[in-house]
Amino acid sequence: MLVGFSSTRRKAPALVIAFAAFVAATAVSASADSVASKQAEAQSVLAQIQQLDVTLEQAVEAYDGANVKLARIKHDESMNGRNLVVAKRSLKNAQRQLSSRLIDLYTSEGQDSTLAVLLGSTSLNDLLDRMDAADRVSQQDALVLRQVVSLRREIQRRQHELAHAHAVQASVVAQRAAAKASVESQLGQRRALLGSIRGEIVHLQAEERARQAQLQQQAEQQLAAAPTVTAAPGLSQSVGVGPAISAPPSKYGGVVGIAMRYLGTPYVWGGASPSGFDCSGFTMYVYAQVGVSLPHNAAAQFGMGVPVSRSDLQPGDLVFFYGLGHVGLYIGGGSFIHAPHTGDVVKISSLSGGYASAYYGARRIL
Repeated sequence: MLVGFSSTRRKAPALVIAFAAFVAATAVSASADSVASKQAEAQSVLAQIQQLDVTLEQAVEAYDGANVKLARIKHDESMNGRNLVVAKRSLKNAQRQLSSRLIDLYTSEGQDSTLAVLLGSTSLNDLLDRMDAADRVSQQDALVLRQVVSLRREIQRRQHELAHAHAVQASVVAQRAAAKASVESQLGQRRALLGSIRGEIVHLQAEERARQAQLQQQAEQQLAAAPTVTAAPGLSQSVGVGPAISAPPSKYGGVVGIAMRYLGTPYVWGGASPSGFDCSGFTMYVYAQVGVSLPHNAAAQFGMGVPVSRSDLQPGDLVFFYGLGHVGLYIGGGSFIHAPHTGDVVKISSLSGGYASAYYGARRIL
């Protein structure tokens, strides 16, 4: 455990150099920020893919609908074609029948049909009946002929309209197919991009794991080699704790070794166990291992212990960021261990990196 800090700790130049090297090592790689950036980009691309999926579904439905309509038009064309054939056949039959009946009506054994009607009549009434029947037959045949001709014209008109509708609908189908193909192409591109981003994320995460392993090894070596610890070199006064005070030496430096056992543990919102931690759950759990009870809330933890200036930080101190929105555990050398955010794991970060501007203050648990 890192206990028993004395006033002579500032006289250990070798240790100061070691810690300076440790700080430099933590600042060498920006892979953690790169991973976060790529993950944000992946989320953005994923949102685009989801929107394209919706658009594609709509495009597919429009394409299918256009094809259904075209199929109906083709069916109507087919039926109309058959009806036209029937109408033409009926017209020919009617023409033949009409011609035959006209011949029978107006010619009889080479005589004029009118004479046949007159001479064949047995009485005046019979004559009138024969003339009326002949007229009715003529009218009926003429009606049949007009109906057949009208039907033929109607079918031809409809055939023309259907042919036009077919051409128009085929164009619509082609447009819908092009729209569908366009969305599918965009979707393919975005999915390929997402795949490449994910591959890059995996690569960056591997680099980050290697960096974290190196930081962990360095921290463990320094914890094992140094019975005393210098203050964090070159750090300015905290902005969140007021004037600098002379805080009693930390007696909980040993929690750093406990905290490092959980490097790589996934972040879990509300988590406070080795199966997953959030930021305050992590510091609460670590301190509970040495018999200290902390609340599960960063702002509430800021009310514990005593304030300590940033220039006097010692291993075991709680460090706060983002207006008490985040808390971690200072491990020395200008670095701290914490559970950052959803999608990340317990890791070591530098106070001189991206967290410098977000730094709020620190507390020392007594």
